[in-house]
Amino acid sequence: QVNLVESGGGLVQAGGSLRLSCTASGGTFSRYRMSWFRQAPGKEREFVAAVKSGGGTTYYADAVKGRFTISRDNAKNTVYLQMNSLKPEDTAVYYCAAAVVTTPNYWGQGTQVTVSS
Repeated sequence: QVNLVESGGGLVQAGGSLRLSCTASGGTFSRYRMSWFRQAPGKEREFVAAVKSGGGTTYYADAVKGRFTISRDNAKNTVYLQMNSLKPEDTAVYYCAAAVVTTPNYWGQGTQVTVSS
């Protein structure tokens, strides 16, 4: 069982930045593909970004490409999401997820990100 805890959410003005962190415990962090998803009110959960176990390959949703950066520190069992040039439409609960292959096996509890216009 892997436990994931997100942090770093909050309220920020449009154009600002936030860095989310997700720390894992209870498993071998380095073997998992780590991802960030988000869910806005009234909408389905959507993929944001992912990084493969070795950290060398990343994937991004078109909506965040060029503004968000995912990274991981396997020594700290932590994955990060650096979010720049934030827009009101980025407002959502952001979830961290761990996957053995691609489909998440474990989820965090989420952290709220609110971007004011």
